[in-house]
Amino acid sequence: MTLYDVFVPPVRKMLGNTLAWLDKAQAHADAKGFEFEVLAQARLAPDQYTLLRQIQSLCDAAKMPPARLLELEPPKHPDTETSLAQLRPRIAEVSEYLGTFRPEQFVDAERRKVSLAFLQGRWLTGTEYVCGMALPNFYFHVTTAYSILRHNGVPLGKTDFIGSLDLRPLEGT
Repeated sequence: MTLYDVFVPPVRKMLGNTLAWLDKAQAHADAKGFEFEVLAQARLAPDQYTLLRQIQSLCDAAKMPPARLLELEPPKHPDTETSLAQLRPRIAEVSEYLGTFRPEQFVDAERRKVSLAFLQGRWLTGTEYVCGMALPNFYFHVTTAYSILRHNGVPLGKTDFIGSLDLRPLEGT
């Protein structure tokens, strides 16, 4: 198992789940008779990002780690979206970007040095970066976006968060 396996497939899955949540949020707004875009400015606490900013952040948290590990330039997104509808193409673009990576690119990535500006001249191994920072940061923004929608009455459950699974039949059944 490489850092590709640890990061890319599950993050792509969650990006797809996020798009599905937005579909459910739109349906919920339509059923309840309120403007869907009102949710863009919803937040859980006054000092937290809005839903719009959480989704921008989860997209950034999805695209940056593979780029950093492989010393590539990720797609640019200047955070100019002002509506949830405008975020759909960004989510799809980030997922497509992640889809360009292959496991063989990540061979030995666990030992690569990752240095970020805020680390002030210090670094982490690829494994420390992905497991200790990148994944927790991504899931923080994903979970917060999900929670904002739930808090606002969107009928999401655990299966919406987890999404589909690649189930296989047991041998002999």
